[in-house]
Amino acid sequence: MEITIREAQQKVDEWVRTIGVRYFGELTNLGILMEEVGELSRLMVRQYGEQSFKESDKGKELADEMADVLWVLICLANQTGVDLTDALQKNMEKKTNRDKDRHKNNDKLTPNP
Repeated sequence: MEITIREAQQKVDEWVRTIGVRYFGELTNLGILMEEVGELSRLMVRQYGEQSFKESDKGKELADEMADVLWVLICLANQTGVDLTDALQKNMEKKTNRDKDRHKNNDKLTPNP
């Protein structure tokens, strides 16, 4: 099932208000977001970096960790009245206008073979 970002915000809100009872406070959710980003980071550095896996890392999946980050980010957006669809569109426009030539002219970036 495909869903838009706006639909995801609605579905998370419905879940929180029914199954989850209510949102955690904004600062609590910010802390949870940091924890989830840390879990994603831990898995990324083991999967793509030089660190080796520990026993406690087994069974963790990158997609699930990313979904955890997205879930809490959506919760924070809902709590603070941010329409992520609109925010992402505006952010892409900002980056396009600001960086349209910047990365093309960066000698440090070479095209992938």
